[in-house]
Amino acid sequence: MSSFWSAWIIVLTLAFLVFIIWLLRWNMNNYTGIKEGELMDHEFDGIVEINNPLPRWWMILFWVTIVWGFIYLALFPGLGNFQGLLGWSSSNQEVRSLEESRAATEAHREAGLIVQYDREVQAAEEEFGPIFAALSERPIPELANDEDAVEIGQRLFLQNCAQCHGSNAMGGKGFPNLTDDNWLYGGSPDAIKTTLLQGRQGQMPSFSGQFNEQQITELATYVLSMSGRKVDPELAAAGKKNFAVCSACHGMDGKGNQQLGAPNLTDNIWLYGGSQAAIEETLQNGRNGVMPAWKDILGEDKIHVISAYVYGLSND
Repeated sequence: MSSFWSAWIIVLTLAFLVFIIWLLRWNMNNYTGIKEGELMDHEFDGIVEINNPLPRWWMILFWVTIVWGFIYLALFPGLGNFQGLLGWSSSNQEVRSLEESRAATEAHREAGLIVQYDREVQAAEEEFGPIFAALSERPIPELANDEDAVEIGQRLFLQNCAQCHGSNAMGGKGFPNLTDDNWLYGGSPDAIKTTLLQGRQGQMPSFSGQFNEQQITELATYVLSMSGRKVDPELAAAGKKNFAVCSACHGMDGKGNQQLGAPNLTDNIWLYGGSQAAIEETLQNGRNGVMPAWKDILGEDKIHVISAYVYGLSND
């Protein structure tokens, strides 16, 4: 955080605390000109207000919370870049892998810093690390038939993968269905694990600069015809002439290429929708979906278990 924003947060935080103190003191005094216990000079729907002070227990509680606020800001982070007198941190933002996390934990311990994230990671590694290490020694197909391993993999999947692929792993627009046997990069155990470890980057280019709107409509019509859809035969024939550009990735037969992640265009399974408009949009704008790499986030042992779970979804 820059010095400016740090100072901005400090000033605003302290200013609001001072304002709350002033507001509390103002309410402790009688500035209405009406004696305590007498009726106020306004009425609504037959209801009148009596000029009574705030309850003493309420006032004491307010003061206690204000004092605690100052104590908390002195001990813990809360005032811009000031780390607090205890040097405590709820997370370790520079950590990017499990190995770095362990190193950071030792460094923070030596520096006397209290880092909650480091403590939790270390405790989890000590308790569950040996379990994942043992599971990673077994082949993925074998784990896919182990109920306990599948349950562990499912939990990891729900925590890390369900946000995109859904809790049922059936995906959505732009996110592949993992329960069928249709795979962009291959559905073998090694291919699935590689996808999780390294991530994937979609490379469908835009053809708006190469084809005009009519040509894109014709090309989309031909692509639809490849999956057995009923289309205008004249438009499809015209689009076939330009399909050579697409065949570099999808093949002349349109069956795709798992080495490139190019989908099969003949099976009527569509990642971004199989309507005429959706296919034209894909050709017009391209697609560049990103599957993140999880190696530095989860570690290879956990990825091995998730791979077994995903592999089992389409091989039941």
